[in-house]
Amino acid sequence: MKRQDAPPFYTDKSRLLVYLDGEGKEHPISAASDWPRRRDHILANMQQVMGPMPPDERKVPLDVHVYDEAKLQRYVRKTISFAPEAGDRVPAFLLIPHELKGKASAVLCLHQTTAIGKQEPVGMGLKNLAYAAELAERGMVALVPDYPNFGDYKIDVYEKGYVSATMKGIWNHRRAVDLLQSLPDVDPDRIGVIGHSLGGHNSLFVAAFEPRIKAAVTSCGFNAFPKYFGGNLKGWSHKGYMPRVDSEYGKDPKRMPFDFTEVLGAIAPRAVFVNAPLKDGNFEVSGVRDCIAAAAPVYELLGAKDALRAVYPDAGHDFPPESRKQAYEFLDAALK
Repeated sequence: MKRQDAPPFYTDKSRLLVYLDGEGKEHPISAASDWPRRRDHILANMQQVMGPMPPDERKVPLDVHVYDEAKLQRYVRKTISFAPEAGDRVPAFLLIPHELKGKASAVLCLHQTTAIGKQEPVGMGLKNLAYAAELAERGMVALVPDYPNFGDYKIDVYEKGYVSATMKGIWNHRRAVDLLQSLPDVDPDRIGVIGHSLGGHNSLFVAAFEPRIKAAVTSCGFNAFPKYFGGNLKGWSHKGYMPRVDSEYGKDPKRMPFDFTEVLGAIAPRAVFVNAPLKDGNFEVSGVRDCIAAAAPVYELLGAKDALRAVYPDAGHDFPPESRKQAYEFLDAALK
C-alpha cells in the first residue's frame, strides 16, 4: 500500500474494536469476521513508519553455508549464514537437539541490544538471556540471527533501499522462518519466536507480519508510546530503528500511525507471552498493562482469550528464571 493511500488512524490507539473509513467515520467491530479489515489498517500504518514490506520477488535461494559445528551435551550448534536477498548474508547460529523423535517445533531467537548479537542467546553472554540454548536443551530447534549491525552482521540497510532497520529486520526474520521450514528436522506448522528488549519488540514485529509464526514471547520489549520515557520517542527514531518516527512524526506519540496496543491486536488470535518486569527502566510497566488491556478484547472476540498472557516479575530490565520457565511452558503448549 502506498503511503499516501494509508487508512486513517486513531490518536487513541486503545480503540481497537473500531475502524475508521476513508471519510473518518467510525465503524464498530462486533464480529470476528470484521477484524481483518482493522488488522490490515494496522499493518498498513506500521509500514508508514517502517517503510513498505518488500515483495516476494526480492527473495533469493537461502543458500545456507555451514562454517562450524560444536557438539554440546544435548544439541549441535552450527555457525551458519543465509541469503535473505541478493548481495546480503545474515550470520546466525542453528541449534539442533540430539536424537529428535519426529519433526520438532522450532523457535526464532532474537537478541537484545548487545555488541555480541547472536552469541548471547546461545549462552555466551548474560545467563538470563541464554534462551536459545535453554530451548534447544528442551528439544526445540533454535535459529539465532544477528540483527543489522550487531555481532558479525555489518550492513547499510538504507543503501539496500530500506526506510528503516526495523523493516530490514522483519524481512530477514521472515526469511529465517523460510529457513526453519526448509529443515527436515522441523515441523513447518510449529514455529515460534522469542526475544528480549531489541529482540522483544522485533519478535512482535515479525509475528505481526508473518502468520506462519504461531506463538511469540516478548521480554522487556515494549510499552505504549505515550509512556515510553514520558512520550519522548527519540529512542525509536535513530538509524537502528525507524528514522521516520522523528522526520515525519516529530517523535510525538499522538502523531504516530500505530502503537503496540495495535501490534498485539494484529497478532491475535495467535499466542503471545509478555514478560514485563515491575522495575523495567526502559519500558515502564503501566504502559505495558495499557497495551494488554487494549488488546485483550480482540483476543476475546476471536475466541482466543487465553492466548494473550502477561507476567510481571519484581525485577528490572531482565528475563528472570521463573519468567523464562513460564515462557517455555507457554511455547510448549502453543506449539504442542
